[in-house]
Amino acid sequence: MRVATWNINSLKARLDRLLAWLESASPDVVCLQELKCATADVPVEAIADAGYETAAWGTGRWNGVAILSRVGISDVRTGLADQPDFADATEPRAITATCGPVRVQSLYLPNGRDVADPHFPYKLAFLKALAADAAADARGETPFAAVGDYNICPTDDDLWDAAAWTGTTHVTPQERAALDAVKAAGLADVFPRALKYEWPFTYWDYRNLDFPKNRGLRIDLALANPAFAAAVTDAYVDRNERKGKGASDHAPLVIDLDL
Repeated sequence: MRVATWNINSLKARLDRLLAWLESASPDVVCLQELKCATADVPVEAIADAGYETAAWGTGRWNGVAILSRVGISDVRTGLADQPDFADATEPRAITATCGPVRVQSLYLPNGRDVADPHFPYKLAFLKALAADAAADARGETPFAAVGDYNICPTDDDLWDAAAWTGTTHVTPQERAALDAVKAAGLADVFPRALKYEWPFTYWDYRNLDFPKNRGLRIDLALANPAFAAAVTDAYVDRNERKGKGASDHAPLVIDLDL
């Protein structure tokens, strides 16, 4: 079974790329983030023609999450239990569903913006809610993974230049401690199991030729419970999908499982 996560940075703008990638990569389940379209505007017919069912939640602004599956979708849940609001609104940043033998959660965590910005404590509050929300699924026997754009580099090895990011969001001790609390709920980072690959980046800014210079960040993560992690046979970042005109600034993270 193949499960992937991809911050697509506008579903409408990159629909053709998505459909081509579904055909070439042949994932069974895909978790998408940053849809930038409302739920009613998600192109479910085009995705269905490619062989996938869709569960999505969006408002038409810069966030939005979805799960695509060709092995069925059931028990869909939007949001987190006790998810915090921002600016008096509940943002579409989490959707969870059972797809065949696995349960997945597609996540688009708040950016945090700046440590002095109200978005930063909102990000920490979201992570606290995520840790509590994930605990039940993490302890279950069903393979479960909370995947997506966490907007956090877990360690200094996960960014191209730690010194350049000192004091900024994505690398603060507070964010990393909050991420560790999510893991403590019973989830482990999938990627260290794929030791045959170099430590991968998943995001490269559009500016300053960051992708050609490989000045990236590893912020797209897959945190899995023991049942999911034990089934992982391979994991890789599809860098080719970051190349070319009209690419997202993120590349898909792809995970293969033996179930």
